[in-house]
Amino acid sequence: MPARQDACLQWGFALMKMPGFFKRLLFLAGVLSTLAVAALAWFAWTPLALNNPAGAGRPLDFSVPAGYSLRAISRHLVSEGMDFSPWQFTLMVRLLGKAGAIQAGSYEIAAGTTPWQLLKKLTRGDVSQSALLFVEGMNFRQLRAALDAHPDLLHDTQGLSEQEILQQIGAAETHAEGLFFPDTYLFSKRSSDVELLRRAYQAMQQRLAQAWAQRADGLPLRTPYDALILASIVEKETGRAEDRALVASVFINRLRIGMALQTDPTVIYGMGERFDGNLRKRDLQTDTPYNTYRRPGLPPTPIAMPGQAALDAALQPVRSDKLYFVARGDGSSEFSRNLNEHNRAVNLYQRGKGRNNP
Repeated sequence: MPARQDACLQWGFALMKMPGFFKRLLFLAGVLSTLAVAALAWFAWTPLALNNPAGAGRPLDFSVPAGYSLRAISRHLVSEGMDFSPWQFTLMVRLLGKAGAIQAGSYEIAAGTTPWQLLKKLTRGDVSQSALLFVEGMNFRQLRAALDAHPDLLHDTQGLSEQEILQQIGAAETHAEGLFFPDTYLFSKRSSDVELLRRAYQAMQQRLAQAWAQRADGLPLRTPYDALILASIVEKETGRAEDRALVASVFINRLRIGMALQTDPTVIYGMGERFDGNLRKRDLQTDTPYNTYRRPGLPPTPIAMPGQAALDAALQPVRSDKLYFVARGDGSSEFSRNLNEHNRAVNLYQRGKGRNNP
């Protein structure tokens, strides 16, 4: 007879010879173990009660911080609005061998979720996501307002100066304008707005480097930052996509011959919050670092976030002899080679209709 079977028989005979007290004790232990397993199963499959500040029936947003122990995670989940005893969740996770599998991040659970379903979500890393669109042509002030207004972000940049924000994201520049690539950014709910800005900054650095490496020969631009400045102007001056490369050509031609850019968006940017929507003659005559009617060359910084198409247009403009353009009023522009042609176009399209005519 195998040794294992022999040992089992001997244990059985010994158990039969035990006094009644020990038999009852073993029986009680078995009952308690069964009850414990049943209680744990009941906990695992009973829908959680949620203390949800968003209201009953609404999904509960919560986070799991990085670096927390299992016990700390269990306590944190209770503080986030889940109504259970932390030891219950800790014990369930340990018995299932999942103590090291929980992933940090932002999550969302619906009413009726069970602890077992919650654990599956946490171990899959099934994080909840939100999105924010950085729009081409936004300036940094508008971008900060969009960040501050988003309900799914942690607003860590509130109260920080522009320079402090640049330090936080690891930027070497001293002026934030134009440094962030316009795109739709997905992020885990309750992410920091600093991290979102860091991603947008890194995206712009990559896109700008690629566009600069593929630039046309002979451009009057010394650095990638010069290209970023010009691209921001092209972004603000373009009404229709098909005009973008020719708009860039006008500014490139002016830079080549030392002619003032004379572009209204730079003047408006230099006015800041003083701009009331109406650009007057005295505004064009008021000297600021951004008044390209009074100062030659590019302004000192970008004036907005340029998109990929504006970057490409600034660094690969079409070849032309155009030096002027004026808005036709339908979003397109009329381009001219000299001042006489331009004046005729202004009389035709813009006289008495406002300004948009480099």
